[in-house]
Amino acid sequence: MPNPATTVAAPRLAQPAAVRGAGLGLRRALLEPLAELKAGAIDFLEIAPENWMQLGGRFGRQFRALTERYPFAAHGLSLSLGGPAPLDESFVLALKRFLDEHGIADYSEHLSYCSDARGQLYDLMPIPHTEEAVAHVAARIRRVQDLLERRIAVENVSTYAAPGQRISELAFINAVIAEADCDLLLDVNNIHVNSINHGYDASAFLDGLPLSRVRYVHIAGHHAEAHDLCIDTHGADVIDPVWALLAQACAKLGPLPTLLERDFNLPPLATLLVEINQIRAVQARHAPAQAATARG
Repeated sequence: MPNPATTVAAPRLAQPAAVRGAGLGLRRALLEPLAELKAGAIDFLEIAPENWMQLGGRFGRQFRALTERYPFAAHGLSLSLGGPAPLDESFVLALKRFLDEHGIADYSEHLSYCSDARGQLYDLMPIPHTEEAVAHVAARIRRVQDLLERRIAVENVSTYAAPGQRISELAFINAVIAEADCDLLLDVNNIHVNSINHGYDASAFLDGLPLSRVRYVHIAGHHAEAHDLCIDTHGADVIDPVWALLAQACAKLGPLPTLLERDFNLPPLATLLVEINQIRAVQARHAPAQAATARG
């Protein structure tokens, strides 16, 4: 068996995302403003399916109206891909029914764990970067893909410690994606946050990822606690170094579908649309270069 520390992702390309353009994470506070938004102001929406799967009544009707109007992606919170407890296959099957019902093709999860044998930990915990963890996580991803009948994407996560690390974060991500034969949800804010917290070069890290496997991108703001500590809050405006990482990714791969995450300190929708338009500006700058590369 190859050493995951030296494994690189297979040259296979990512499954093309069903979503396009610039998207926004759906929060309940946005249900009514989005219902009144003019067509074309945003291109797609993303949800944490756990927050919507059992929702009925007024919220359920509002949600259904949006799924009929916009393309959707789903980004999970609770599969605990790196966890020690058995995979909750009944939940995965319920998730499949939900995704099928609403016509959602793109599903992703965090490359982390959030539960143990006693239940949910209610946080995204770092998986030890080891060869054994690569095999464990990849097997669980393959099982999820079999049950969902979908190829999924996993997200590079923000971390504040690296317990039990024996291979680098970069080698770990590459090895999991190659062994699981899944895609990458590229979070450029998490790259910046980890580059501060763990002292590496963000641009070089991005270049080392299996970019041929990128399905789509997350971008967000964070909180700078200290010169060597950033907290991934999704509660602030996106800063220039993170915009630069998005531009770097689009320069290599073209105008990737990109999702603005904002979970806290939620401003008016009009303010969020300013950053949506910044995403579109980055995408537009790199669309001609991508088209020229394809023709060449």
